[in-house]
Amino acid sequence: MDTATLDKILARLAEEIPNYRVPVVDLIAVQTRDPYKVLVATILSARTRDETTAVAAARLFAKAPDLDALSRLTEGELARLIHPVGFFRNKAVYLTQLPEAVNKLFGGRIPDTVEELVKLPGVGRKTANLVVAVAFGKPAICVDTHVHRIMNIWGYVQTATPLATEMALRAKLPDRYWLTINSMLVAFGQAVCKPLYPHCDRCPVVRWCPRIGVTPRRVPAGSTAVGARPELRLISWNVNGLRAIAGKGFTGIVRQLAPDILALQEIKAHPEQLPKEVRELPGYHAYWLPAQRKGYSGVATFSRREPLAVRYGMEVEEFEGEGRVLTLEFADFFLINAYLPNAQPELARLDYKLAFCRRFTEFAAGLARQKTVVVCGDFNVAHREIDLARPEENRQSPGFSREERAWMDLFLAAGFVDTFRLFHAEGGHYSWWSYRGGARQRNVGWRIDYFCVDVASRPRVKAAAILPEIMGSDHCPVELLLVAPLPS
Repeated sequence: MDTATLDKILARLAEEIPNYRVPVVDLIAVQTRDPYKVLVATILSARTRDETTAVAAARLFAKAPDLDALSRLTEGELARLIHPVGFFRNKAVYLTQLPEAVNKLFGGRIPDTVEELVKLPGVGRKTANLVVAVAFGKPAICVDTHVHRIMNIWGYVQTATPLATEMALRAKLPDRYWLTINSMLVAFGQAVCKPLYPHCDRCPVVRWCPRIGVTPRRVPAGSTAVGARPELRLISWNVNGLRAIAGKGFTGIVRQLAPDILALQEIKAHPEQLPKEVRELPGYHAYWLPAQRKGYSGVATFSRREPLAVRYGMEVEEFEGEGRVLTLEFADFFLINAYLPNAQPELARLDYKLAFCRRFTEFAAGLARQKTVVVCGDFNVAHREIDLARPEENRQSPGFSREERAWMDLFLAAGFVDTFRLFHAEGGHYSWWSYRGGARQRNVGWRIDYFCVDVASRPRVKAAAILPEIMGSDHCPVELLLVAPLPS
């Protein structure tokens, strides 16, 4: 996309934005240009809904209208005031440290440059740019996930991380847009160009948008194109403990994703250990294969459509007991939900994993001789160098060993297709990040979660995507849109 086209898009959005909800930081800026309040509100807003941020900020500013008052609040008091913003305990620590840092580094003055602001606790480049632009009215490009995502959808930049997007926009974006681009695209991203299933059917700039990597929402009932083939939305997600994620808004996430089939791995629970609202998701039939050992492994599949049959395991005693393969049979396809073993540090369990994977290949290929097979789950393998951020450092790490990658080659050669690579040939797309060192924020990750289909069923694949915006686990969900088979 060239700048002339971008001018048309942003001019049209400028007409639309007044009809959308104003981002919370801009709302606070309308009420006050106090750099302290803008800074604190921006820290609170990270990974938090605007309505939650607004309530928490109002409570906090009533008690701490300035840095001096903030310094008199304890970490516990701050945590209670800002709850339930995302990561409120971490943010309470940052806010406890903020007055001393400002006084020590900047003589009690909130600085007005990005380079100075990032020295403060809890302040990254996005926060710093936003404060510079909103509080001080100075040219700055704040790139959050909305700006990063939408600019890549438009093809104005081709970048893998928000930081790379910021650098690209600094070099390319006309400075007349620097102050407004964030608030404009945040409002647009929240209202129309949503991270999941954007509303392309009512987008005011769709005529100019190339929709790169986009899976639009389903067209509302009654407006489906004549002759369109019915489609299924399949979601696979390693939740790394279903009991833990149940307290992180799991049921709300499922409502937002609205899958026809939801395949979960590493549930680490038996059904009776879960709250009823998780155990009995409204509108779904639930099928469970927990590990015999409690708190370990296990898979579960939720389906709106009742299957014809359910298969538990792969009918090989050696590989049963850990709850790793659950298969649902429908009239026109099999859905295999799989959580393949981890090779473990120093590849201590590599032989077991390879034996398991050989049997898994035979099992999936056998079903593919009958009808379409969709295989999903956590394979615990990054197949190619582009499937992890740091391949050179991980040559013999579990999940990127030569032996595991060779198995993946054999699996695909046995007649399966990695659906994500049908639509995305570039690197920088990951589905798992370590909890250490801010890996997810820096997008230092691995792509180890897959949807694969048998080669003969490739024409049934409409779209495949990774959904990194969905939090709650160290993995994010992956998605497949599968259409009905063509009439024979």
